[in-house]
Amino acid sequence: MQSVEAARARILAALSATPPETVALAEAAGRVLARPVAARLTQPPSAVSAMDGYALRAADAPLGARLRVVGEAPAGHPFAGHLGPGEAVRIFTGAFIPQGADSILLQEDATAEAGMVLVRETLTPGRWVRPAGLDFTTGESLLPTGRKLTARDIGLAAAANHPWLTVHRRPRIGILATGDEIALPGDPLPMGGIVSSNAHALAAMLRAAGAEAVILPIAPDDADAIATLAQGARGCDMLVTTGGASVGEHDLVQKALIPGGFALDFWKIAMRPGKPLIWGRLGETPMLGLPGNPVSALVCAVVFLLPSVAVMAGLPAAATPSEAALTGADLAANDQREDYLRCRLDGEVATPFSRQDSSMLKTLARADALLIRAPHAAALPAGSAVRIIRLSALGV
Repeated sequence: MQSVEAARARILAALSATPPETVALAEAAGRVLARPVAARLTQPPSAVSAMDGYALRAADAPLGARLRVVGEAPAGHPFAGHLGPGEAVRIFTGAFIPQGADSILLQEDATAEAGMVLVRETLTPGRWVRPAGLDFTTGESLLPTGRKLTARDIGLAAAANHPWLTVHRRPRIGILATGDEIALPGDPLPMGGIVSSNAHALAAMLRAAGAEAVILPIAPDDADAIATLAQGARGCDMLVTTGGASVGEHDLVQKALIPGGFALDFWKIAMRPGKPLIWGRLGETPMLGLPGNPVSALVCAVVFLLPSVAVMAGLPAAATPSEAALTGADLAANDQREDYLRCRLDGEVATPFSRQDSSMLKTLARADALLIRAPHAAALPAGSAVRIIRLSALGV
């Protein structure tokens, strides 16, 4: 069996970023830059006022001086003239500093009367003036290739006059659920059947991660049907199957796909839940085969699929982010499989649920995090340090 770390490394090493595409600025949030962003202008383009007040020359404005107000400069309407000796211009935040002025007298430090302004505060040159290029200058590098764009980045790109950005295309993932026993939500259930939850949960997870999910029709336990429906993933960047990954007589995924060009890389992971995991290629399409049990499928998706999506989206290869916590209960010694325990969080305290059966979606839905137990980890008393994967941070 592969260790979790080794399996993830092999999966991520086999993947590459999707090709670039150019999208409207409003559609670029959460995408990864495929080309860097440089400033197309200088910001601010000229010296501007940082406050409301009066633009003047500091040398003309000792305490108690009276200056003649010769105009005003609201933002977007610069004063057209040149400031002369003993003159001031009423100015507002963001307005260009008039020629000849070198500082701003705050309006609360001034008294205006009969076209004049009385100086009630000592000034120095440059006071309350934002110089040209204070934020950035034309040609300056602002956002590097490989950066996942936040709302702050979008604002910066907009200010730098970029209506379009070149980003990596969203990864497109085909999802094929298999099994005679499953039916779509709302459809009649077969005798002894259950409602299929994996495809919809995985699709939601993928969309939250910035990928496009293509849910294929459910494949019955029939090799020809599985092979035919898997062809629906043509054009996708990855095929994800659920179910049929184990060793039972009805676990047909590998057998069904071999005639169509499936090549196995590895099978089975030393983890709980999720031991029967498949990784390989169906022709040129990477394929990840997840277990059929809902919790196993989703935990494996957190550990392997989400990092894969990140690489295809243009980010560096990395494990799913984890953080430090304290266990809220005693933990027994672990066996040879890396364990992912559903748990609740109370501050930094992570308390595993008493039942961890891999079929119990309700427990997963109520969990705040997965508590990670390394293979052969020793028993730990409550209050000991552990690592957790916070689910809300992943949109799971």
